[in-house]
Amino acid sequence: MLLALLTDIHANREAFDACRAEALRLGAQRFVYLGDFVGYGADPSYIVDRIAEDVAAGALAIMGNHDLAAVTGDISAMHEVAGLSAVWTRTQLDERQVGFLQKLPYTAKIDDLLFVHGDSSAPERFIYVRDEAHAERALRAVKAHVVFCGHVHRPQLYHLAPERPAHGFHPKTNVKIPLARSQQWLAVLGAVGQPRDDNPLAAFALYDTARESLTFVRTPYDIAAAAYKIERAGLPEILAQRLFVGL
Repeated sequence: MLLALLTDIHANREAFDACRAEALRLGAQRFVYLGDFVGYGADPSYIVDRIAEDVAAGALAIMGNHDLAAVTGDISAMHEVAGLSAVWTRTQLDERQVGFLQKLPYTAKIDDLLFVHGDSSAPERFIYVRDEAHAERALRAVKAHVVFCGHVHRPQLYHLAPERPAHGFHPKTNVKIPLARSQQWLAVLGAVGQPRDDNPLAAFALYDTARESLTFVRTPYDIAAAAYKIERAGLPEILAQRLFVGL
């Protein structure tokens, strides 16, 4: 089965639609959404509804920290711009959409694949996996062959062999990477709706469960349209500007 893995959509309708369409074109058979469906962008209602429809059809979806903040109102751990966005997002969601987000789990599994928004050693704390030390802690805390996470907005791939420290590298785009059974793997996926790796193209990944290979994918989308809607909604201007440069 070919899994399409999308995370950190951040209410960016244009990026989400582009990634979803490209995943289907490439043969994706099932979608997995790894959190932060809302926050920062101008289309939270649209994104929540589309993901809810996919979940009803068999997709998996898990909780992100921006999803949690939008439904609980707790923005104490957020910086000012993120907090303002979370408060605005809550005004855009109806009871049904809030209910869907509230019921999202913090993790999901398919066989020995684990999906989580942040560090798998503490899914509910939304810790960033930024380096090899964090990756090793996350991998040693679980028994999964591959852990997939988001939250960082920068694609990265780590592997951990028995009795050796974790090692990480920046994966190339559109290259199938075999994930050997002799090691554990942790894939930090790039962001659909707000990339932060100096590349404005929307990011997602494909995992082939039969071949046990992972491909990081980038796709263009209408950034100007997404940015315009952010500005029109009265959200902080920086949220629109950063889309053009991938920061």
